[in-house]
Amino acid sequence: MNKIYDLIIIGGGSAGLSASIYAGRAKLNTLIIEKDSMGGQIKTTSEIVNYPAIRHTSGPALIEEMKHQALDFGVQFATAEVLSVDFKDNVKILETSNGTYQAYAIIIATGASPRKLGFPGEAEFTGRGVAYCSTCDGELFEGLDVFVIGAGFAAAEEAIFLTRFAKNVTVIAREPEFTCAKTIADKVLAHPKIKVHFNTEILEAKGHNNLQEAHFINNVTGETFTYKANEKDGTFGIFIFVGYAPATSLFKGHVEMDAAGYIPTDENMQTNIPGIYAAGDLRPKALRQVVTAVADGAIAATDAEKYIAALKDKLGIEVDPPLTSTSPSIPNANTQTETPSTAAPEEGKSKLLTPELRVQLKQILAKLERPVTLASVVDPNNGKSVELRDLILDIADLSEHISTLITRRHENKNLEEKIHADKFPVVAFLDEQGNYTGVKFHGVPGGHELNSFILALYNLAGPGQPIDSNIVTQIKALTNPVNIKVAVSLSCHLCPDVVALAQRIALLNPNVETEMLDISLFKELKNDFKIMSVPALIVNDENVYFGAKKLEEILTLLP
Repeated sequence: MNKIYDLIIIGGGSAGLSASIYAGRAKLNTLIIEKDSMGGQIKTTSEIVNYPAIRHTSGPALIEEMKHQALDFGVQFATAEVLSVDFKDNVKILETSNGTYQAYAIIIATGASPRKLGFPGEAEFTGRGVAYCSTCDGELFEGLDVFVIGAGFAAAEEAIFLTRFAKNVTVIAREPEFTCAKTIADKVLAHPKIKVHFNTEILEAKGHNNLQEAHFINNVTGETFTYKANEKDGTFGIFIFVGYAPATSLFKGHVEMDAAGYIPTDENMQTNIPGIYAAGDLRPKALRQVVTAVADGAIAATDAEKYIAALKDKLGIEVDPPLTSTSPSIPNANTQTETPSTAAPEEGKSKLLTPELRVQLKQILAKLERPVTLASVVDPNNGKSVELRDLILDIADLSEHISTLITRRHENKNLEEKIHADKFPVVAFLDEQGNYTGVKFHGVPGGHELNSFILALYNLAGPGQPIDSNIVTQIKALTNPVNIKVAVSLSCHLCPDVVALAQRIALLNPNVETEMLDISLFKELKNDFKIMSVPALIVNDENVYFGAKKLEEILTLLP
């Protein structure tokens, strides 16, 4: 790539998005590179009540607003993993999974990732009882006992959130008291469904296929105790919230770091390298909250603007006009539910789509270039099947390129066989020749999964997202029949990316079929494959793989 951006921000969390808003408003040609979905840690937060002037919202809703605000100022977005960096010269170089990017200044806003404790059984039962995201996985523990490990704000907040689903919640805190604000600590201690063990640590988790037993120790008295899942439940959950580790290993040797891997800066967020800034939770600081992250991003972008202007003046470079965004910005239906429209949905329309959301979707679907058919076999006795029918009819009304083929169950045997309609609800994507593409949804794609549904349309009938030619070659080289089921929950922020990537493989290779399954609708499948975390990839109904995956990683899992 020959383009030199004014500013590239690595990371799309609250710090990175805040920086992009300030940079875009200053008319800097700005690009955010994010390897996963936008949002960082905050996208897993179900409730935010301490952000000034916003009395109550959720993490995903706040991030969605930030992203749209950045788009309003012409900020560009790229999905890629940064593989290496070169900060030596005036023009900084980033080598990524999507090619080479260059910029005069860089803001590192890669945030932090959840720490693991390393106790025996933690890795073995991750996805089968051990989890790190209550928003994603909480509903999978409906009616079960759950343990929360940690004593900080995240542990206290998530313990309260998990009471929505769990039979009982037990907090295991190594410390003698909570380390978060007293107000939330008192809420936990007073909650009738929560029990707290202070001065306590987990020793081991055990089980067969899924989590069945855990051992704990009081670190003051040395007394131990064991929890065993009762026969009726068969399993239980352990959610770990013990802090975060800075995601900075990529920059080791390129910028100064402290012993813990945090990147020190001055008050303007400058690192020890001119033109390189750091913002957010990867900095050493007393308070790591969204409000401090967005402040870091604003300060970094403001100082970067001055640095870039001085550098361009020194080099005799004319100021470029700001970029305009060309990639589709897909709205999240969860955002709409957090700030609902006062207008009621039109009669006969899907309740998932507000008038505002329809307007946004129509703009995205206007990019489609080829016909696509949404084929659904409707079971009239299945409420979700009827709900899905209404949604796809509604979406089809928004584009002349989308048509529908809808039949009742048992009325069109040929169609049912063609799209392998063995689970309900079901909608399959047919190409412009009417061929089944291997892309199917078993569930109503509300919440975050509206993203993967619209991306499937965009990749099948529109320009499609860019994809490396070497990866295309690998996908087309697959010769064995492959079925990929991606089990999701509609509140999971990681799931849509995995669904979209797996479906991309199906769209490029007729030997591959990829199904999105709302796991809450398929309890038998959930139990058969011992799924206690999402996203979960089930390959050929044999092997199960948990967690976020890149396209290259998914390919390594296929026969």
